[in-house]
Amino acid sequence: MSTDTTHAVRIRGLTRRFGDRTVLENLDTDISAGEFVVLLGHSGCGKSTLLRILAGLDVDIEGEVLVPKRRAVGFQAPRLMPWKRVWRNVVLGLPGRPDRALATRYLAEVGLEDRAGKWPKTLSGGEAQRVSLARALVREPQLLLLDEPFGALDALTRTKAQALVADLWIKHGCAVLMVTHDVEEALLLADRVLVMDNGHIAHEVRLETPRPRDIGSAEFVQNRRRLLGWLGVDVTADIDTPLEKTG
Repeated sequence: MSTDTTHAVRIRGLTRRFGDRTVLENLDTDISAGEFVVLLGHSGCGKSTLLRILAGLDVDIEGEVLVPKRRAVGFQAPRLMPWKRVWRNVVLGLPGRPDRALATRYLAEVGLEDRAGKWPKTLSGGEAQRVSLARALVREPQLLLLDEPFGALDALTRTKAQALVADLWIKHGCAVLMVTHDVEEALLLADRVLVMDNGHIAHEVRLETPRPRDIGSAEFVQNRRRLLGWLGVDVTADIDTPLEKTG
């Protein structure tokens, strides 16, 4: 069901159980229209379950979840169809006849218009992830859901992909909810960082520093230490690495 014009997401009392295991319990949160929210938390805390519910991929829930009709999802694996050309992957699932011109326009936004006629197997990992992003944006979503989209990329490609997502978010103006394990990535991209623990939103940090952000600033370092502390990482030492995945 759609939300009002000021919110992209409204969640009240959301509970999701798998047998005797409760993954989400009485969760409440909102995401404003156009807001970039990043979700942190250890593996198994309910992050990806929440994302799947918002995407409409999991409907066996209790509580109220209001989201826009136009949503798109980008996963850690690009999930491209190897038997379809790149441009056909971009418009896959859209109503009507496949439109190469439309696909190429969105591929141009991610710097891959020259790869439109290629096969997915010829793409690098970073290129495949950009095609996945173009496939999400071609749907003109009001809510873009990203589940660890940079997790499989090398450090340099990941940095470039982060900058690209930030630019595209500004251009398209959609709300974004992104799941990651990388605290620094969250602080670079988000308007607001949520930390999940045992099926709840346990902590929140609002970030009002203009972008691009200086990772060496006192505010950035303080927020990083705060988030890592909430995530159970020892912050008595100098911490410069992403949160380790557990579970």
